[in-house]
Amino acid sequence: MKIVDVCAFYSPHGGGVRTYVEQKLRIGPAMGHEIVILAPGDEDAVIERGPGARIVLVKSPRFPLDRKYWYFNEPDRLHAALDAEAPDFVEATSPWRSAGLVADWPGDAPRSLVMHADPLSAYAYRWLGNVFSRETIDRQFSVFWEHLRRHSRRFDHVVCANSDLARRLGEGGVSHTVTIPMGVEGGCFSPAHRDPALRAELLTACELPESAALLLAVGRLAPEKRWPLVIDAVGMASQRTPIGLVMLGEGREQRTILRHIAGNPHVRLFAPERERAAFARIMASADALVHGCEAETFCMTAAEARASGTPVIVPDAGGAADHAAGGAGRTYAAADAQAAAEAILAVVQERPRPAVTARTMDAHFEDLFAAYAACLDKRRKAA
Repeated sequence: MKIVDVCAFYSPHGGGVRTYVEQKLRIGPAMGHEIVILAPGDEDAVIERGPGARIVLVKSPRFPLDRKYWYFNEPDRLHAALDAEAPDFVEATSPWRSAGLVADWPGDAPRSLVMHADPLSAYAYRWLGNVFSRETIDRQFSVFWEHLRRHSRRFDHVVCANSDLARRLGEGGVSHTVTIPMGVEGGCFSPAHRDPALRAELLTACELPESAALLLAVGRLAPEKRWPLVIDAVGMASQRTPIGLVMLGEGREQRTILRHIAGNPHVRLFAPERERAAFARIMASADALVHGCEAETFCMTAAEARASGTPVIVPDAGGAADHAAGGAGRTYAAADAQAAAEAILAVVQERPRPAVTARTMDAHFEDLFAAYAACLDKRRKAA
């Protein structure tokens, strides 16, 4: 198949979508498919990534709220690019405006909406959840729900990476919802990468001895990640036992988070480690990964921790919760710092090293492309 991914939030500067795209460009051709990423950019361009893999950029304006991204603003240009590619299958990988643009494309290829975002959890529930019930919030955001329901009827699949999101969308009347979990990069993460010397070095950076517990937090410095909650929870747990927290991330909330750390020597914020082998060593060397976001569609960092034999401490909602199953970590009541502190204490006092049961991205794409092939075959037979 020739699969075109209309990827409105691709950025060469990083992020979870970019990680996903890079793996799709590598794995898809190895499975016999041609992969084209159709993304907005500063100029029209084609970036070849080897046989059967390329990124096609369509000249578009920068996204005003985050200049690392662009957005499709001309339907005709996007539709012309799709016409030129003549795909067998089309993906829209954002639930916002580009979903409507892909649905409106007059081509006859089947198409899917891939939920790389959970906007209600990331924004509406987070902003208003302390005041109103989710049912009330959903009623107030009925326009967005109707947007999803309307578009879902025009797609062959609405693909979710976790069962909680698929359930909520289905209960909200979103059609054609399927769950196809993601996975980790094959051959990268393993408990074998655990390095006691590196662990001691990171604890030294936190001004703590090797006897202390080392927690790791990884992700964009964005409001929905709830890093202040994580810092507060670690601070509360540290009153009972020495704990160092190493944070790897960058983003628009960096100054806010540094102010929240307030010079605490046991909490250190570092830039992301982009060299994968080095990052795998850090992940395997921590005593636990702690995460604050209940709006994850999958939570790749928690999956990578699980593949590294590192227990996870995650909210009990959203995609992150799946990675604590089977004894791989602890969940806590989402958005509750005290509950997170209690979960942290339970893990650091036990210091478990859970068994590794990690799904890979190869398995994810095998399942995803099989669903697309079945849909395409059904269409062709009906024709």
